[in-house]
This record gives sequence, C-alpha cells and structure tokens, in this order.
Amino acid sequence: MLDKVKHIILVLSGKGGVGKSTVSTQLALALAEADHKVGLLDIDLCGPSVPYLLGLEDQDVHQCDDGWVPVYTSAEKKLAVMSIGFLLKNRSDAVIWRGPKKTAMIKQFLEDVNWDELDYLIIDTPPGTSDEHITVMECLKTVNTDGAIIVTTPQEMALEDVRKEVMFCKKTGIHILGIVENMSGFVCPNCSECTNIFSSGGGHSLAELAKVPHLGTLPIDPRVGELAGTGKSCVKELPNCTTTEVLQKIVRTITVGAE
Repeated sequence: MLDKVKHIILVLSGKGGVGKSTVSTQLALALAEADHKVGLLDIDLCGPSVPYLLGLEDQDVHQCDDGWVPVYTSAEKKLAVMSIGFLLKNRSDAVIWRGPKKTAMIKQFLEDVNWDELDYLIIDTPPGTSDEHITVMECLKTVNTDGAIIVTTPQEMALEDVRKEVMFCKKTGIHILGIVENMSGFVCPNCSECTNIFSSGGGHSLAELAKVPHLGTLPIDPRVGELAGTGKSCVKELPNCTTTEVLQKIVRTITVGAE
C-alpha cells in the first residue's frame, strides 16, 4: 500500500554495527520536525532496533480492513513506524527464519501496511546485499524510489564492505543519494573537542571514488547516544551539535531533490 507515499528512501550499510538504524530513526525524526508526514519501515528482521530507539517497545500492531496499522510516535501522527520488533514478545527473542519466510514477511510489510498519506517513507534495511534487499527491489519496481543513503564508518574494513554496497546499487539500478560517514571521531561531553579515535575522511574519499555525494560526517556524541530509547529528535534536543547540522543538511538534500 505505497500508492499514497510520495517519496521512498532506502538506508543501506555494507556491514552491521555502523549506526545505520540510528541514522534512519534520527533522519525520520528530523523530517517529521520539518513538518513532513513520515513513515519508518524496519526490515532488519534479525536485528530490529527501531522500536527500542524510538521508545516504542511496549506498543502493538493492529489490523484493520485495509491491512496492518503502523505504530505512531505521537498523537499528531507525524511519524508512523512498522517493525517485526512489534510482533516479538520481548527484545531477546531471536528470529530464526530461512530465506522464503523472510521474503514473505518483507512483502507483507511493503504491501499490507496501511501507511495512509506520507511525504517520506524511510526503509531501514539489514546490512549487506542479501535476499532482503532483492525482495525490496522487486516489490518497489512499480513505485518510484528516490534512492538510497549508504552509511559507513571510517575504518578500512567498513569501507571495503560499502564499496560492495555501492556496486549492488549500481547493478540493481538504485540511485545513490549519498554516503554518510558515521562514528567519525569522539566528541568530548565536557569540552566538545572532537578526537579521531579510528580514522577520518574515508566516507568522503569513497564518495569521490564512487562519484556520489558525500552527505556528511557524524561523530560519536554521547549526548546523541543518550537519546536512544526516548524517541526524541536530535534536531530538537541538540540544535547546536554537529549531528544536527548534518541531519539538517541531509533533509535539505532530500527535500530539494524531491521537488
């Protein structure tokens, strides 16, 4: 039920643990803060972290005549969320499924959720280039997809995996909106100085090599980490931090490109 969705954006990563779901949730919250109606679809079936990040773990999914009703983060219904996490009894439950069952669930998420009218649907995908991604692309053939945001970290190993993600996008015809380098440096909570504990600039270099936009560099900021589980937007709570600046830049890039 994507006929009422104006814009669809995939969030991809070459490997796990790069903060992709955090970027997805904060991007969705930033778009909602910019007065857009937003949907966030978590199809990371084996590691659904979106309900936790948004403080929605105690919520249930209901069905209506038109399909599944997503969970809303507020009474204003600016942000609608769907995740397999809502269907599990607790966060520790493991999803032990073979490919066909995963494929069927993703198709249900994409075809049977009653999103209503949305300006943007953010799809938080699992890491890698597996069955889940192919299923998403098959289901989205009949709708216009704006493209993908690829999240990486500065380490060389992560960048190697993201190169494969870039090739996957090019082979499957997914437009790459840009690359975000996450966890690039640590922001001291006392003096706000940023120290490069891993390395820096890898995401920018990869974007140049792949000839795609570099959307920004996000540091490790303990203040942003404290927002996990609260459902609060970094843009609203921390208006002067680097993460907010980058998120606002991404929002501008997305909205200008959508016009």
